[in-house]
Amino acid sequence: MAGIRKTVAHSVSEMDKLRPLWNELLRHCPKTMFQRFAWNRLAAQMFRDRFSPMVCAVESDNGAAIIPAALNREANWLELLGETLFDYRSVLHAGDRNLLHVAWEMLEALDAPLWLIAMEEEEAKTTWSDFSPVEYARAPWVDASKITAEQFRHAHARAARQLRRLHKAGVSLHQYSGAEHSMLERIYRLKGDQFPGDINNVFRDQQRRGFMVAIAAAEAENCRVLTLEDAVHSVVAALVTFADGGMRRFYTTYFNPDWAVYSPGVALLFEATALALEQGFSCDYMTGEYPYKLRFANASRRLYRIDLSASEFVGIVRRQVARRAA
Repeated sequence: MAGIRKTVAHSVSEMDKLRPLWNELLRHCPKTMFQRFAWNRLAAQMFRDRFSPMVCAVESDNGAAIIPAALNREANWLELLGETLFDYRSVLHAGDRNLLHVAWEMLEALDAPLWLIAMEEEEAKTTWSDFSPVEYARAPWVDASKITAEQFRHAHARAARQLRRLHKAGVSLHQYSGAEHSMLERIYRLKGDQFPGDINNVFRDQQRRGFMVAIAAAEAENCRVLTLEDAVHSVVAALVTFADGGMRRFYTTYFNPDWAVYSPGVALLFEATALALEQGFSCDYMTGEYPYKLRFANASRRLYRIDLSASEFVGIVRRQVARRAA
């Protein structure tokens, strides 16, 4: 293809040069918060000991594309930036679709497997259709167009009673912004210690905790933290959320097991959902159909994953090239 410009950013400083194009693409093709430049730049910076950025950008007069790729040095596979902390993965693209194929071709020479978790159904069936995505999980959510805050509170009277029981026990609701570092640090330290022997507890890892504290600060008022605290301000339950367009994403939940008889995590999820609905937000409970989420959700979205060997990935990219040439 003539008249195209290609760039591969291998570092944060090289990514910075792509910021104007990145933000322009997001204006043309809105995605989730996980595609924001700030999130991806911070991931590249904080996890540079684990991942080599391979951010491929292609521009022409007919459009542009960015693949925020990274090479996982331990697993030796390609994925997208975000380590284990990004739920909804995608590329950025506007205009000529062939430009996205050119960007994938730039990664073919690595001869590495491609591994991605997870993308939303619409993305899987359009942007990622060539890559044979398979269903991975579902994300329960509360669709604000189907229920009001008042209806939600009425439908879940049991959770409201649990919250009243907690109030009678001296527990009160508090709210913070993402800029309040000390509370974020405290919550993620508690989260990391909650199940210390569980390999699936991603926040045992200090760098991941550090990332969340830093991105919460960057999001500032877009990040709202809700806690239930006792009379001496010990955290009984906590919820870290992010505003993302018309959605409030419920990213991290924590509860103190000493208060388990009161189900404080469920009570806080209930109250946070009702408050978000009052503000006009739908509520995304994120990946995983856990009972405590399903109790309140009135909808769910399918999520997909991609797991391709190096030869499978190369074959797909070469078929894209052949279709372009035909």
